[in-house]
Amino acid sequence: MQIRELSLRELEMAYEVASQLRSALSYKEFEDLVYDMRDMNYKMIGIMEKEELVTYAGVAVQTNLYHKRHLFVFELVTDERHRGKGYGGKMLEYLYDYAKTGMCQNIVLSSGFAREDAHRFYETNGFIKTSFVFLKTLQSE
Repeated sequence: MQIRELSLRELEMAYEVASQLRSALSYKEFEDLVYDMRDMNYKMIGIMEKEELVTYAGVAVQTNLYHKRHLFVFELVTDERHRGKGYGGKMLEYLYDYAKTGMCQNIVLSSGFAREDAHRFYETNGFIKTSFVFLKTLQSE
């Protein structure tokens, strides 16, 4: 097992796992968004078993007034064939060290309402619910 940053040459492999969480995204949208997010230092982190990506995390160190300097986890997903084997916990351990190295004060993420299993997983790993996320979609006219 190896945990490492994925390169842009590995986008297709990253998409295969990330799309299990972000199923509405086409590969082209994923590719475009990853390239756009490079401006905010978005990093693709993966757990590899041999040449296979088993867990994907998309993260960026950010700063704001309420979380100070923090690591924001945009995506954390383990390939459905490898769930329940401890990979998610290993990724969180890695991200904890990654955040400390980046001089972050917190690790922050958001999760949808209907993801009770994910919520239990995060709470078991020391996360607490602190807020709600509100969204207003801008309609194109």
